[in-house]
Order: sequence, then C-alpha cells, then structure tokens
Amino acid sequence: MRHFYIFFVVLFLFTLSCCRRGAETAAVSEDVMLLEHVGYPQAIFHNGNYYFTFQSLGGDSVELLCTSRLEDLAQARRRTVWSAERDTMSHFWSPEIHRVGDKWYIYFEGDDGNTDNHHLFVMECADPDPMTGQFVLKGPIETHAEWNYGIHPSLLQMPTGELYLLWSGWPERRHETETQCIYIARMENPWTTSSNRVMISLPDHEWERQWINPDGHRSAYPIYVNENPEAFVSPDGQRVVVLYSASGIWTVYTAVGMLSAPVTANLLDPAVWVKRQEPLIEKDSATAPCAVNVWLVPSADGSRTDMLYEDKRIVDGNIIRDIRLRRDIKWTTSGEPVLQ
Repeated sequence: MRHFYIFFVVLFLFTLSCCRRGAETAAVSEDVMLLEHVGYPQAIFHNGNYYFTFQSLGGDSVELLCTSRLEDLAQARRRTVWSAERDTMSHFWSPEIHRVGDKWYIYFEGDDGNTDNHHLFVMECADPDPMTGQFVLKGPIETHAEWNYGIHPSLLQMPTGELYLLWSGWPERRHETETQCIYIARMENPWTTSSNRVMISLPDHEWERQWINPDGHRSAYPIYVNENPEAFVSPDGQRVVVLYSASGIWTVYTAVGMLSAPVTANLLDPAVWVKRQEPLIEKDSATAPCAVNVWLVPSADGSRTDMLYEDKRIVDGNIIRDIRLRRDIKWTTSGEPVLQ
C-alpha cells in the first residue's frame, strides 16, 4: 500500500508538471505575432488609433505605423519619419512616440558611426496627425555635463503633469569593463532636462550580469547590463513601475527586471526605488519568451492592459527577433504586472 501511495504521488507531480508546461506552451502559442525580424516595440493609443514604433532592421531609419487594431499591424499605415539619408548620423535605435499636450514627440538614439558617442535625441510634430505632419529635430538631450553617452530614452508622464526621462547610461567612460545603469532626470520640457541624472538601478544581481553564452560566445570584455527602461503608472494610480532589460542582449540569459516607487515619492531620490529581487521574465524553457523589450499598452476600450514584447531567439549564433502581442496582463494588489 505504501508503494502504491508513493507511485500515486509521483504520478500526480509528473502530471502537474506536464500540465504546467502545456499551459506555458499554450500561453506563448496564443500570443499574436505582429512583425517578424524587428524589435523594440512601443505604442500609444490616441483618438481611436495605435501609433506604433519599432527598431528598423539595421537601425537606419525611424519608422511610425498607425492602426486601429494592433492585430492588423502588418497592414498598418506606415511612414519613415527620419533616416540616414537625411542626416549624417546612424544607429537610429529604440524609437518611442509620446504625446505631450497637443504635440507629438519621438525619442530615439543615434551616433556618428561610433557607438561610444551615442546620444539621445527627440523630434517634435505640432500637426494633429503624426502620419502626415512634419517632425522637427529638437536636438540632442544633455544627460551629463562632461560626456553624453546614453541609449534607450523613454518618457514618463506623471498624473500631475511632471515629465521625467529614463535611459540607460554609464557611470563613467568604459575602459576594461562596461556597466549600463538605469538613470532618471526631471524634464523642463519634452526636450530639456532640468535636473542632474540620478542612477536608480545598477546591475548587481547575477541575472543582470550575464555576458557569456553557454557555447562560449561573448562580448570582447565583461558588460553588465540594465537597459531599455519603460515606465508606467499602475492602473490603481499608486505606483510607478519601471520595466527594464537585464544581461547582454547577445546572450540567451536576457531577462526583464522591475523597479517601483510610490507615485507620491520624490522620484529623483534613489532610496524610494525598490528593485524586484527576481526577474519578471526570464528564459527558463524553450517556449518562454526571451524578452529584450516589454511595453504595456491599454486596449482600445480601456478595459485591460496588453503587452507588446520582443521575442528573441538565438539560432546558430544569430539573434532572431519578432514582435508579439500578449493580451490582458493582470496586476497584483501591490501594483506589479504579471508578465509570465
């Protein structure tokens, strides 16, 4: 009888494990494929339309798409807002569109061909329709008095109207190692900072410091990564949540971490920010998304939160990126999104 009981328990646990794996596979397979071989998705919803940006293949242009349904993104209206043909810059990475007041702003990053000289930029459009209006380059955004390296700019608009810029940068110029941290600064207007930068996250956990792949593929020197900060106010209006990418993008270990702070706190005080000790998303199976970038967007009717994410796969040493949509993200009572 005792042997039968042990057999039953083992069988139950095995069945439960299979069910969990099956549920995980089903969840991922039910996600909607939006665009293939591109990454860094971001979108806002305004007056019945989603305005969507992503990083173009090669990073030689800033693209803007418009659709009433994210599921129809592949057939969306599309325009090239900025390109290398119009500028001497290159590496136009991680663009984001935001609406502040009655104007449109697209934040992006670029350099002179040397990524050590990467800067943050913003363009402005005063036309009601960003698909036809002219975008004017407002210039680089100063993030540091001595040198201006920065990547992955993102704008946070608080319910009180305050503006903050978040990005990834270096504490100091890199030498034998490189450390990318998350910074925040208050904005005087959408193109000008009005405070010194403040570091709110340093890659200090092992899951944030992976730079060597299982097959030995690695960067030329150690690079510890916190990047791609995306800030949101929780649906209950109580917390600011910052999702970010951790560990090297070239590795299989890329994860999504989270910082949070009360909306009433001084966001320029590093002490108010709490880092989640474990990642919100990590690649723990063949079916789980290896997310490089996550963006939360309200559904068209405002009844739920959906997730745009970059599903990264490494095939024969090459990174394959696709953009997917996961519907109806839940939030915990403490104001954390449940992403996996």
